Amino acid sequence: MNIVMFTNTFTPHVGGVARSVSGLADGLRAAGHRVLVVAPDFPGMEPDHDVIRVPAIQRFGGSDFSVPLPLSRPLERDLRAFDLDIVHSHHPFLLGDTALRASAQHNVPAVFTYHTRYELYSHYAAADSPLMQRLAVNLALGYCRLCNAVIAPSESIATYLRSKQVQVPIEVIPSGVGVEQFHSGDGAAVRARLGIDDDAFVVGHVGRLALEKNLPFLARSIIRFVSNHQRAEVVIAGGGAMAEIIREMFDSAELGERLHLTGVLKGRELADTYAAMNVFAFASHSETQGLVLAEAMAAGVSVVALEATGVREIVEDGINGRLLPADADERAFAEALAGVAEASAADRTRLSDAARATAGRYAWPNCVRDTVSLYERVLAAKGHSGNVEASMWEAARRSLQREWAILGKFASSASDAVMSLGNENNARANPRPDPAPEWTRPR
Repeated sequence: MNIVMFTNTFTPHVGGVARSVSGLADGLRAAGHRVLVVAPDFPGMEPDHDVIRVPAIQRFGGSDFSVPLPLSRPLERDLRAFDLDIVHSHHPFLLGDTALRASAQHNVPAVFTYHTRYELYSHYAAADSPLMQRLAVNLALGYCRLCNAVIAPSESIATYLRSKQVQVPIEVIPSGVGVEQFHSGDGAAVRARLGIDDDAFVVGHVGRLALEKNLPFLARSIIRFVSNHQRAEVVIAGGGAMAEIIREMFDSAELGERLHLTGVLKGRELADTYAAMNVFAFASHSETQGLVLAEAMAAGVSVVALEATGVREIVEDGINGRLLPADADERAFAEALAGVAEASAADRTRLSDAARATAGRYAWPNCVRDTVSLYERVLAAKGHSGNVEASMWEAARRSLQREWAILGKFASSASDAVMSLGNENNARANPRPDPAPEWTRPR
């Protein structure tokens, strides 16, 4: 098959969606398929014959990410020469627009992966406006209805989409994890570099450090635990505006020396950092899958997490970690961490072994196999995606255009789910909206 993927985030950006797209593309190529990725351009990028970089507005809305411009004639020529069989979109906006139009123009099916609960990011715009939440829901769900099939990364998301009357085929296919990569991390090297004793109990976290990840709750819970465990240390990997706030919280509790903020990690460094942890702490309610949970488990690290979409499918309470009720308080979370820290060596080994076994279900070959099977079924059914201009998605997009005064902030936050958010305090401090970009203008 000749597969074209459209994504608003790709290398050199580091994040869950970027890793998912890159890993799937590599796996499909290894299985003998041709894959062309269409992604935004970034300064200093080296040419790649398997990736088309499209011009982008840099640092859009005062943030760190780039907004790709609409379908260009050179891109259209490249797509025609590629002789595509199927379009796979990873976002319902920006290059997601281009993906639908390419599907219609080339009369090929479109598949969409629902990576992100976009409506949960409206706190960046208009004081968490209910209007923005409704518009985000209409945009994402309307996009689903225009595609020939939707990939849900977890059963929770599939159930959510069905409850919203998305009637196109929905297939649960979790994003893959490089299980072998995370099996072989060198945790001792990371501990030595950070000055952490071999016998210290390390609470870890990896992810984008943003407000929607419920990080204030997580930090307070970990602080409560560390305050009562003198041999406990904390390693948090990732970047984002919450990093300094977390640092201030630990400093205020006089625990700053036991907090290690590593910044964004990838590749071998990330695998080594997981291996340095004894437990992985996670409190987000905004996940579609929780890819970092599978990565931590692949390293043999059990998880303490709050029950939520994308989490309940992977964390089994008492088996590979602790799954607490969604409304659990900080005391309960800290006690769950303490339960792992104070468990016998045999019990901790049992949790670690179960975590590795769970992670094996998320290995890339499984994801690639299931994705190819879905592509084949969609191709057998024939037909391209629906009528873009007459769709609910287009209506939602036009509504967003009319609300551009707040969309400037919303676009930043929605794209932050798949790109890297810059300084949201800066964005809030500048109330003047940017001119509406091409992708919001009526056609």
